[in-house]
Amino acid sequence: MSPDESAINAPLKPGDSYVQSFARGLSVIRTFDTHHARQTLTEVAKRCGLTRAGARRILLTLQTLGYVRSEGRLFELTPKILDLGFAYLSSQPLWRFAEPVAIQLANDLRESVSIAVLDGDDVVFVLRAPLRKILSDPMGIGSRLPAWATATGRVLLASLPVEDRETRLAQVQLARRASNTVRSPEELRAAIEQARRQHWCLVDQELEDGVLSVAVPITGRDGRVVAAMNVSTHASRTPPQMLLEQGLPKLQAAAQNLSQLLVLMKKD
Repeated sequence: MSPDESAINAPLKPGDSYVQSFARGLSVIRTFDTHHARQTLTEVAKRCGLTRAGARRILLTLQTLGYVRSEGRLFELTPKILDLGFAYLSSQPLWRFAEPVAIQLANDLRESVSIAVLDGDDVVFVLRAPLRKILSDPMGIGSRLPAWATATGRVLLASLPVEDRETRLAQVQLARRASNTVRSPEELRAAIEQARRQHWCLVDQELEDGVLSVAVPITGRDGRVVAAMNVSTHASRTPPQMLLEQGLPKLQAAAQNLSQLLVLMKKD
């Protein structure tokens, strides 16, 4: 790797080619979510930790570029903001093949299917085939959940080098989210280690009461895990053993199909 390439690939921190105004613009965009779809200038500034003047300049810039619109005192994102997310999805070859596979699996099992990737301490859902509503909060593409509390997250954490995984786990703040949520770091580490050994993970009412999920890895051409595929159901409808017996083999087959497609596509 050349010195120039090393500089590009090195992790950046404030002071090393860091453009603060750009970072602040992204923080303004991230303040808009399911629970804050429309916000006043004051609300945006408060959630970003910016002055009203600074937040106003960024919002007006985003409005000029077409990413934000205003109605009276309220600001909201426009559909153009999807261009930013689509740039990621369109640049990743997996998603071109994954949707029909996920939809077929959802139809076969009559359950919801998702694919997620790891981003920091969270999993981000990049594909959803939501046959049924499972979680109380609506989940869509781009939705985030804490990696430690989800089946997809544990599969992805299990795939990391030990040092990286331990660094992430040391920062986890365990919080009781449901009746079966893990209570200790040791219990969490044991669950992730089990996921690493068996190449799948079952989470039984740890994220939310009544929600049962099983996830498996999707690998790239070099064998590294690039994403996790998940089937979710209601525990009252599908007991854990039934999900493992009826759902897991089909989920594993679908993930293997996608992994093989990634290998073949790269060869082409």
